[in-house]
Amino acid sequence: MKQPRLILGIGELLWDMLPEGPGLLGGAPANFAVMAARLGNHAVILSRIGREEMGRKAVECLDPLPADTSFLQVDAAHETGRVTVNFEGGQPRYTIHQPAAWDFLELTDRWIQLAERADAICFGSLAQRTRESRQTIQALVAQTAASCVRIFDVNLRTPFYSGEVIRESVELATVIKMSDAEAPKVLALLGMPALRELPAHAESAPVPLHFTVERRGLIRLGAEWLLAEYPALQMVAVTRGAHGSLLVTRDEWHLHPGFPVKVADTIGAGDAFTAAMTHYLLRGAGLPRLNEAGNRWGAWVASQAGAMPPLPEAVRAGIAAAIES
Repeated sequence: MKQPRLILGIGELLWDMLPEGPGLLGGAPANFAVMAARLGNHAVILSRIGREEMGRKAVECLDPLPADTSFLQVDAAHETGRVTVNFEGGQPRYTIHQPAAWDFLELTDRWIQLAERADAICFGSLAQRTRESRQTIQALVAQTAASCVRIFDVNLRTPFYSGEVIRESVELATVIKMSDAEAPKVLALLGMPALRELPAHAESAPVPLHFTVERRGLIRLGAEWLLAEYPALQMVAVTRGAHGSLLVTRDEWHLHPGFPVKVADTIGAGDAFTAAMTHYLLRGAGLPRLNEAGNRWGAWVASQAGAMPPLPEAVRAGIAAAIES
């Protein structure tokens, strides 16, 4: 039997404080690691919590879940992260409080030794809002082996990003994942030239009629431009909410229409997409299966409350079987 793949999620671990009551534990890297672990990987959460009650509750909440929390750092001076979440039209709006313990990630020998063995690592832009955590995240990603899948899950949160952070992160990544709402901002920050300056051949492939010219240019041309500009990058993933996702490599592209579900909330759905995509990417799956897996798991999380909902074994097995078929 093959050993489980070692997958790391590094960055923020925080409490989403919801309007209707008690908070839900989240943070994109933690959500990613929990889903990756549920799919059968050895997934580790690399983050930092405070010594206060919310930090203890975070560990208690994670204990029943399969993700490895033994590498969490504890900060005596700063509190566990909190985010106030409000919903507008079903979409979450975040107020991210600072400072938080995860703003002070330390590059330890334990973390470095783990990174050197990792099969995949996922990181974003939010946890790079401070110099300390930015240096730790980028140094740790750079410590991974050449074969490691390095996913930059953009996850823009105003005002906690900059062109410099985006550029440095893309330079480290083999995969970049962003939403179609984030794509124009990312491309602009990276200095993508006007569409008229890009090669004409990139427009020649057929695209669905419901794409506008602007969206077609951003998604298709933008992905091709990223792959041309950043040699280490191997794939661009653009999620489109309920409308599915687009995956682009240097050799091919694949569009998935998504799955209709009754949405409870969208917190963590994108992280589930990324985890499922990474799980199958490590197993050599092609773009259609990567898209299928990402959309099925993302849709399931969107149909549940919170980013780490209970997952009955029958549901897990049913989704896995649907992906395989």
